[in-house]
Amino acid sequence: MRPGARLGIDVGRARVGVSRCDPSAILAVPVETVARDADGDEDIRRILELAAEHEVIELVVGNPLSLSGTSTASTDDAVAFAERLAAAGAAVRLVDERMSTVSAQQALRSAGKSSRKQRPIIDQAAAVIILQHAIDAERASGTAPGRTISADEGL
Repeated sequence: MRPGARLGIDVGRARVGVSRCDPSAILAVPVETVARDADGDEDIRRILELAAEHEVIELVVGNPLSLSGTSTASTDDAVAFAERLAAAGAAVRLVDERMSTVSAQQALRSAGKSSRKQRPIIDQAAAVIILQHAIDAERASGTAPGRTISADEGL
């Protein structure tokens, strides 16, 4: 298991959920929800600020494939966002996140949160699930999860 804190990123059309884990990569916790910036890079800048603040070794971005494993419009959006983070200088890994939002909704519902009360935190909860799954998979396999996104991949 590689030591070092990481940020988990759940990319949505309107918001980006952010989570982090401790430097021992044991437990993922919610951090914040960042508004998407359709006309600029404010969302990227904020995530890079969080990465610096938490001294992370990488960003783990969820890749929302369809249940059959094929790409969707959401997949393309998440990959493009990951490429923007990499182009801005971040170390980025793209990991399978199928069903993370559904799992987060179920967990929040089980905790007694109504659908209306879930909205502000659902993205963070999904980011926690993405990151926790990634660090658990790395611990079990001994290899880094997903794939690395390079700065020039989308060019």
